[in-house]
Amino acid sequence: MSVRRLAEDQFQPAAFAFSDENAVWADKTIQKYPAGRQQSAVIPLLMRAQEQDGWVTRAAIEKIADMLDMAYIRVLEVATFYTQFQLHPVGTRAHVQVCGTTPCMLRGSEALMSVCKSKIHAHAFERNAEGTLSWEEVECLGACVNAPMVMIGKDTYEDLTPERLEEIIDVFAAGNGASIKPGTQIDRVFSAPEGGLTSLTTEEPKARTRAKKANAETVSAQVDAAPVPPSEAARPKSTDAETNAALKTPATAPKAAAKNAKAAEQQPISGTGAAEPAPKAAVKAETAPAAKPALTDKNRPAGIEKPVAPDDLKMISGVGPKIEATLNEIGIFTFAQVAGWKKAEREWVDGYLNFRGRIERDDWVKQAKALAKGGEAEYIKVFGKKPR
Repeated sequence: MSVRRLAEDQFQPAAFAFSDENAVWADKTIQKYPAGRQQSAVIPLLMRAQEQDGWVTRAAIEKIADMLDMAYIRVLEVATFYTQFQLHPVGTRAHVQVCGTTPCMLRGSEALMSVCKSKIHAHAFERNAEGTLSWEEVECLGACVNAPMVMIGKDTYEDLTPERLEEIIDVFAAGNGASIKPGTQIDRVFSAPEGGLTSLTTEEPKARTRAKKANAETVSAQVDAAPVPPSEAARPKSTDAETNAALKTPATAPKAAAKNAKAAEQQPISGTGAAEPAPKAAVKAETAPAAKPALTDKNRPAGIEKPVAPDDLKMISGVGPKIEATLNEIGIFTFAQVAGWKKAEREWVDGYLNFRGRIERDDWVKQAKALAKGGEAEYIKVFGKKPR
């Protein structure tokens, strides 16, 4: 690690004081720590001093040490250890930190440093003639996928070209840095792939479904084609209904076993005549899914015409965009409607949505009553949390 020292005396101010606003903030920050542990506030106070003056002065170090009842050398140790603290005057309008770690270096950060040398100063930490700009090379700034990048103040500017960095520096030099949008400087969303998505597209789930279906068919064919061991071939076969009944309902296992034993007794012994046909297994009809209630059913909740400003039903836990659209289709647009559903109406909607009791479990009516009465504030009061 390089040696870090305070700036020469010629740059040091005679005194330091927090502004009135920052002084109040500093007092509150110190009070966050238990008695005898106030020295833990040293880093936040140093950062606030740097944000106020642009860099950490000797006077600021001494002032903060006095506020925290610390020896000057202890605060100096913190300020010189962490490279986030600037110990020399920096540009009053922008201090450009250029990432020089491997990903950014491979993506052209040396060209960005050349821009800083030509536009600001040939040497790092030196200010331009007007004193408004300075720069330095730093270690990883944490957005490697969007390399190369720089940081100015608390904002990062990513996916830079030398030309784009020149434009950014010119804007900051003119005092209009706030007009530049931080983050990526190319046509991408945050850290998404350049050129658009390469995965999780709308077609990919369909392709995965087709592949899974084809794989299942292949496995099934391989199972069917597998040779049957002699011991299995001699064993009487049970019907699918018997097998399924024995697997699905443990209580039927003895009955299925008895049937299989009886069928085995009726199989021909080698060299004897044909056996009597095995009795047919009683096939238990599977329970058919409940039919969707008719729209003309008397228990269907009354619908209304779509109001000018319908309620956001998605605020009810259990209602997503698809369910909201379905409710809108049957004329449900407001919290008040849901809040007024009787039991029969709730059962009709539950069946129509095939929710299997979810409306009761999530207590849609209670949620809707709170939202209809006072919106999000009432919901928080009733449930102790924000609506989803």
